[in-house]
Amino acid sequence: MTPKEIKLLLKKVKNGTTSESEAFEILKSLPFKDIGFAKIDHHRKLRRGLPEVIFGLGKTSNQIIKIAAELSKHSNVMITKTSLDVFNEIKNIYKNAVFNTEAKIITIKQDRVKFKSGKIIVLTAGTTDIPIAEEAVVTATFFGNKVEKIYDVGVAGIHRLFANLPKIYKSSVIIVVAGMDGALASVVSGLVDKPVIAVPTSCGYGANFEGIGPLLNMLNSCSPGVAVMNIDNGFGAGYFASIINK
Repeated sequence: MTPKEIKLLLKKVKNGTTSESEAFEILKSLPFKDIGFAKIDHHRKLRRGLPEVIFGLGKTSNQIIKIAAELSKHSNVMITKTSLDVFNEIKNIYKNAVFNTEAKIITIKQDRVKFKSGKIIVLTAGTTDIPIAEEAVVTATFFGNKVEKIYDVGVAGIHRLFANLPKIYKSSVIIVVAGMDGALASVVSGLVDKPVIAVPTSCGYGANFEGIGPLLNMLNSCSPGVAVMNIDNGFGAGYFASIINK
């Protein structure tokens, strides 16, 4: 439940439109609902300001649908690292479900999202980094942030980055998604006074080691102010940026 819903319920008990036993039935599923194979954290939004999100990878369609059904009682629903097959099943139940094919994220929005004033900018070093960047974009947008995308501005053609600096300077938070050597995050951090969230991707040649190369480079950034996510964790970047922008 959201803080608004709890306050409304308490008012209903106080004015007699809802009985204590009815309120108890509503509240007894808090702070979580046990559905056997999963325990749905309904208090997540109360504690963190953002609701629980479903990590789709490794879950069956049936499990995802049952978790989504429980979450949708109290919040909008987002399913990450999922597939078109799962979406086709979800769409039969939730007609307003949307699937971002690049981000591999399903969103089910039932409550209107109020957008925050600050802007999050998402940069990629190359075109192959876009799927992970889109994961960050969809996540940040889902949580009520204005997001602008600037793709393919890696250091191999650094003039492309410089051409977009006026836009970048106006952001509140910057997410940098890069594979190969991951150098873009350090370069951006050295040019701005905003927090930079770096996301290494598994894109690159052999010594990239499926993202370990850029991960280590980002962790060893000589420019302070860079927070580093795990490899291909666009969701984590979008979530963290939302907390900062909040």
